[in-house]
Amino acid sequence: MNRKLWLLMLVICTVAAQPAMAQSNLGFKRGGIAVSMVSPENIDATFGVGVFADMGTIAPRWGLESRLDWWSHSESFFNVDASVTDVTLGGRTKYQFPTSNPNVQPFMGAGLGIHFLSMEVGAIDPFSGLAFSTSASETRLGLDVGGGVTTAMNPSMNFHAEAWYGLVSDFNQFSLRVGLSRAFGQ
Repeated sequence: MNRKLWLLMLVICTVAAQPAMAQSNLGFKRGGIAVSMVSPENIDATFGVGVFADMGTIAPRWGLESRLDWWSHSESFFNVDASVTDVTLGGRTKYQFPTSNPNVQPFMGAGLGIHFLSMEVGAIDPFSGLAFSTSASETRLGLDVGGGVTTAMNPSMNFHAEAWYGLVSDFNQFSLRVGLSRAFGQ
């Protein structure tokens, strides 16, 4: 019985996957750059930069995006300097809402990212003048949820405006991001 159930599930999945694969359009479609204002939890807002690639669609209205983002924040108080850096490598799935204007494409999405966090603290002893520092780094998995709009500027260039909230253990972060992308091969 168990063997027949597995065989039936395999047949159903194979039959269901055929139309989905026929409707997918995967590949490097667009590449772009972005700047963002990032507000990490318990840290002042900071500036971020990133690159991204539109990887096409897995089904009608469902797009894939890969990304690499960076932000850093430093603070000094008394004789202590502290800095935090986050480099994120991730991917997002975006659902593109149907619109009557093909040049304006609103979307919402979610994705996963690997956050490479590093922290460094340095201080100078005011009495002896000795300097000391310590650093730490961690890798954490994060979940992104957000949305935005993509607007065609011309046949090869798009403008992107997005808002994302990243759920990262002890380092949740909100970002407002704008960017430009260019179609590959044009």
